[in-house]
Amino acid sequence: MNSPPVALRKSTKRWSDRARPLAVALAIAVAVVAGASAQERGPTPISPADLEAAIAKLGDLDYPTRMKAGRAIRRAPGAIAVPSLLQAAREHADGYVRFKALVLLTGFSDPRTVDAMEEALDSPNDRLREVAYGYFEHHPSPSLAPRLLASLAKETGEFVRPSLVRALAALAANNPQVRDALIVDAGRGVDYFRSSVIEALGDYRVAAATPRLVAIAKLEGPLQDDAVLALGKIGDKVALTSLAELQRSGDQVLQTSVAAGICLMGQNCSSHLGFLQKTLGFAEDHPGYQELLRGAASGLGAIGARGNEEAVTILLDIGVPSQDPLRAPVALALGMVALRNTPVLLKVLEGRKDRDAAVSLIAEGFDMLEEDLEEERFFVTVRRSYWAAAENSPARALCEHLITKLDF
Repeated sequence: MNSPPVALRKSTKRWSDRARPLAVALAIAVAVVAGASAQERGPTPISPADLEAAIAKLGDLDYPTRMKAGRAIRRAPGAIAVPSLLQAAREHADGYVRFKALVLLTGFSDPRTVDAMEEALDSPNDRLREVAYGYFEHHPSPSLAPRLLASLAKETGEFVRPSLVRALAALAANNPQVRDALIVDAGRGVDYFRSSVIEALGDYRVAAATPRLVAIAKLEGPLQDDAVLALGKIGDKVALTSLAELQRSGDQVLQTSVAAGICLMGQNCSSHLGFLQKTLGFAEDHPGYQELLRGAASGLGAIGARGNEEAVTILLDIGVPSQDPLRAPVALALGMVALRNTPVLLKVLEGRKDRDAAVSLIAEGFDMLEEDLEEERFFVTVRRSYWAAAENSPARALCEHLITKLDF
């Protein structure tokens, strides 16, 4: 069975009592945008009382209320927002508010954030630990390696452990003990957790994992395609022979991952992109090929996340006019590209005439992924790109559109 990356598979399990149906979310977004100034104005003055009220509303069950609160906090001056968010993350009675405060804190680039994240590593709140591990993936701290390795032996949270694994993978290049622990972990435990390790080894190009991944790739099962994609990301040509053999002997569904893996290695990428594009078209025209849809979309997403503009363009060209069952896996793949490689997505979107529909498709991917910390990082990147772009430029117009359409 061809399974999407672990971050995509999480999407089917992350819905909570605070999740909202996509149609409602987008309708609300349009209403809010119609009555708001989309233009970024820099930090917006806010009274301490209003800021505290906004933080309290981060846990409101009403989506427009939560969204409006988040927008106000993001635009508050850091000098007053950061202390309030730090306090909320540590002390607020509502665990969900603590989680959202910690996420929003990451957008201010304040040095005190590091201490808050280290404290959150020991929190009994799964959401806080997940945010902390995610933060240290993007802000690696070699001194934390022993602590993270100790957590690897005991962390069992379904959505927490994958974040821990990625934080460790970010350290693997310079820490043999971390590297070896992850390679061992790729071969043991339940498939869901093993999949997250395999994906992280590929994303962080841990070349020493190649022999273990080759062995996994040769075994039929749910981890086979994960290993193939990881080998492609690592790019060790030693594995190319194994992928070529799977191209000859693997089943129809596996061929999507093999094509993506070989393309990621830089081998005859154009023809493999063409194969994935045709596979999506075939699966759309012939109902009952959902595994092919997921495999082809996931493969194109992995290639796009590595900076390949053609792969992103293919996903948009096919996805924008599509309906389910094709639309969902394409939206997920584009959402992952947006989170893993925001610059390449911005570059491709800037030249598109169907920008509004394309952004709606990406919004659907975000809604399914429910990756709060990664989405916040995306938002920060877009806002920075907005300010870096020339006034009245296409780049600034695109960023303004994203800011309003995606509710941040």
